Amino acid sequence: MALGKIKADTLEHSTAGSLDTSYVVNGSAKVWCNQSNGTAINDSFNTSSIDDNGTGDYETNFANNMSSNDYARNATGGTGGFRAIIDTVSHSANATSDMHTYCARGDTGAAIDVDDVNSLTHGDLA
Repeated sequence: MALGKIKADTLEHSTAGSLDTSYVVNGSAKVWCNQSNGTAINDSFNTSSIDDNGTGDYETNFANNMSSNDYARNATGGTGGFRAIIDTVSHSANATSDMHTYCARGDTGAAIDVDDVNSLTHGDLA
């Protein structure tokens, strides 16, 4: 079996062609986290810890900061058999060192602690 090789600006596979590394660098999540029961980290990348700031309010702390506040963030989650409304945008401005996630019931909008949160961040690292 032929092996792929790594070049400075291109990833090349023996049968699948090549890919410019800028697609990999720019298209990969810089932070992601799967958490449960508040602040328990099940698996993650570039996540140092999670703070519980109150009911449904979690702060994912980055191990390596983002280069600016201009990055994309998203999260999903649920509890008790239903998906919760997860808001990563309207409650706080982006910070270079962390991401806030707010969880609420879909039917009432009331803040709620959830069993499962999956968050990710795309952008440039510092």
